[in-house]
Amino acid sequence: MHKNHLPHWQQGEAFVFATWRLADSIPQSRLSEWMELRTAWLRHHQQPWDEETEQQYHKRFSRKLDEWLDEGCGACVLKVPSTAAIVANALLHFDRERYELESYVVMPNHVHVLFRPLEKHKLEDIIKSWKGFTAREINKVLGTRGTLWQSDYWDRLIRNERHLFKCREYIRKNPIKAKLCEGQFLLFEKEHG
Repeated sequence: MHKNHLPHWQQGEAFVFATWRLADSIPQSRLSEWMELRTAWLRHHQQPWDEETEQQYHKRFSRKLDEWLDEGCGACVLKVPSTAAIVANALLHFDRERYELESYVVMPNHVHVLFRPLEKHKLEDIIKSWKGFTAREINKVLGTRGTLWQSDYWDRLIRNERHLFKCREYIRKNPIKAKLCEGQFLLFEKEHG
């Protein structure tokens, strides 16, 4: 387990579902209220959690963030095909060398990736590399400077085959749920033979 603002878990070469978002993707007023409610809830629900408590947490807090991201707040610079391609190319660059990609979707204001780190490569180093490189390149393309991504990211270890399938399905259906048209997102799914 590694910590920044959120705990980040890695277990060998186990699959991970990770999400990160643009810095302007959720209005600060919403985030502040969400943080207050979450902090109060966590005070009354000490970890480790049983499965029911964990599901309750995700229903109240994780899903709310997902809903807000899917509303498309912020500048949504990843809706532009050239900037979305920068993210997609970065994700594909070290596939099968530092990690194995299972699937990803580049949404207008966030990214979901299902992958597994390989050998000695650490989850936080992989994501830091993706975010750092893409921020520099996207800022060049847009002619902007400064913070592009939210500083932290969310991740979850994949527990079993059913969980892997559900995360893969979530990625596939996220553009539909967000009511996006073709060309407003980039989706990759590994072919299984």
